[in-house]
Amino acid sequence: MSSPNDRTLTRDCEGTLIPAGEVINLPMGTEVTITHRLGGNFTVVCDFGMFRIMGKDADALGEEVPEVAPASTEAHEGPPNEEAVWEQLKSVFDPEIPVNIVDLGLVYSMQVNEPEPGKYAVLVHMTLTAPGCGMGPSIAEDAKQRILTIPGVSDASVELVWDPPWTQDMISEEGKMQLGLI
Repeated sequence: MSSPNDRTLTRDCEGTLIPAGEVINLPMGTEVTITHRLGGNFTVVCDFGMFRIMGKDADALGEEVPEVAPASTEAHEGPPNEEAVWEQLKSVFDPEIPVNIVDLGLVYSMQVNEPEPGKYAVLVHMTLTAPGCGMGPSIAEDAKQRILTIPGVSDASVELVWDPPWTQDMISEEGKMQLGLI
């Protein structure tokens, strides 16, 4: 181990194999290199692949567990703040690409609905950079859990869609700058 990003896992932890999406137990003592710290989660590589390690397991990497705001329990009148929903979506990352899902152009739509009086549900339609990516359910669940932390949100759903197909033209100017495309 020679880089500040080289680590030895101090305990067993779950890792999601990238891009397959399969959850695998990474045993204590596994040598890994952190390649990305994105949205409170970590992308690591080791002798047997690339994995996403969730922030809740940061201590296994010798990192601080990031604080995640719990779902709000305070009384909230009216619909949730739509800007807050977009900000939460900007905190979600594809573990292979250091740009958030909004700036990557993966989020096609976001709607706030009132399925029953005083209850607000957020529906997000998003895609992936490649239809065969096994990380889709994991990314969608991360987005859903972050949306549920917003005051006024009683339910959230993130649906993966494939129409229109994603292209690099959908990346925002900021995303293109982060990726060195402009």
